[in-house]
Amino acid sequence: MHILIIHQAFAALNEPGGTRHHELARYLVQRGHRVTIIASPVSYITGEAPPQPPPFSSKTRGEPEIVRAYVYQAHHKSFVHRVLAFLSFMASSFFVGLKVKDVDLIWGTSPPIFQGITAWALSRLKRIPFLFEVRDLWPAFAISVGVLKNGILIGASEWLERFLYRGADRVMVNSPGYVQHVKDLGAKRVELVPNGADAGMFDPVRRGADFRQSHLLSDKFVVLYAGAHGFSNDLGVVLDAAKKIEKRPIQIVLLGDGKEKASLQAKAKEMELRNVSFVDSVPKSEMANALAASDACLAILKPIEWYKATYPNKVFDYMAAGRPIVLAIDGVIREVVDAAGCGVFAEPGDTDSLAAAILSLAKDDARSREMGLVGRAYIEAHFDRAALAEKLTELLEEMVGEL
Repeated sequence: MHILIIHQAFAALNEPGGTRHHELARYLVQRGHRVTIIASPVSYITGEAPPQPPPFSSKTRGEPEIVRAYVYQAHHKSFVHRVLAFLSFMASSFFVGLKVKDVDLIWGTSPPIFQGITAWALSRLKRIPFLFEVRDLWPAFAISVGVLKNGILIGASEWLERFLYRGADRVMVNSPGYVQHVKDLGAKRVELVPNGADAGMFDPVRRGADFRQSHLLSDKFVVLYAGAHGFSNDLGVVLDAAKKIEKRPIQIVLLGDGKEKASLQAKAKEMELRNVSFVDSVPKSEMANALAASDACLAILKPIEWYKATYPNKVFDYMAAGRPIVLAIDGVIREVVDAAGCGVFAEPGDTDSLAAAILSLAKDDARSREMGLVGRAYIEAHFDRAALAEKLTELLEEMVGEL
C-alpha cells in the first residue's frame, strides 16, 4: 500500500526534533509498503531552511520519500506569523499532494490542525481513507496557556477540531489521556498508538565522555533537558531551581532551541548561574550521545490541567537511554514513570520541589543508575517502537482493506 503523510513539523533522523513519524515510516517501508511524506523545508525547532527553494523531494533506498512544500518562513516571530506559516503549508501541501499518484490512504497529523484540512480534502478527492492523528489537543492547549484568546478564533478552531474528528475514518492518538476528549467531540473510531522509543538507538551503559568533555561537564552530576525551549516548557522554573542548588556539583544542561531560548539565556546571565549550560539542538541521530552524557534527565511542562493528558516523546527517549527522570509533569506520564519506578516526581511549577527532586538523585548515584536501568527494561517491555510500528501497520492495512 502507498501511504501519504501530511506533516509540516516532520523531522528526519538527521534533524532536530521528534522523529516518531520518520521511525514509523521507515518501518512501513521495511515491511514492503510505500510512504510519501509532505513536510515543511523549515525546521520547526530551529527555524532554519535549506538553500534550495521548495518544492523538492528526497528518496533513498529503504526510506520514505520526503517532499518539502513551500511554507512562509517566519513561524517563530509571533502568533500571527505562525498562523500564516500554517496556512501557507496547508495550501502548498494540498497542491503537492494532488500530484502524488496511486495513494491508498492519507495520514494527517495535528498540530498544526490546519494541515488536517489538507489531508481531509485530499482523501475525499482521491476517495481513499483518512487517518487523522492527534499528537496534542489543539486548540485546548493553546487556550489553556493563553496563546489563543480571541473568541471568534476559539470558536472557529473548536469547530474545525470537531469537523476533522467526525470527518476522519479513524482518529489515532498518542496518549491514553486524549481518548475521551476526541470521542466526546465526535470521533467515530479512536485508535491508541502511544509514543515510545527505539531502544536500539540507545546504550544505557555508555557514558558520553566526549560530550561531557566538550561541554566541561566531567566532574559534575549532569541533569539534561532535551527539547523545545517554548512557553509551555516552563524552563524559567528550572533556572530558579538551579539557583537553589548552585553550591552543589550539579550542572543542568538545557539542550534545544525555541522562541524562549534567548530570554532564558538572558535571565540565566542576570542570575549569574554558572550551573546551567545552554546547548544547541542536535539531530536525533546524535541524541543518544547527549543522553549518555547525562546522569539524570528532566521533563517539565507548565502546571496546566490539560498537560496531564500528555505522553511527551522525550520521557520515552530518556527511559530508553537508561537514565532516571526528574518529572515535573503530572497525569498519565507520571503513571508510566511510577509504574516503571524510573524517576522522581516534582510538583509542576514548584521551584522547591524541582530542586529537591534533583538533589535526591544527585546524592545517591547507585539508586539513580538502578532507576535508569529499570526504566530501560520497562520501555523494552511496553513501549518499544518496533511493537508500536507493528500495531500501526495492522491498523493501516485494516483501513485500506475496508475500501
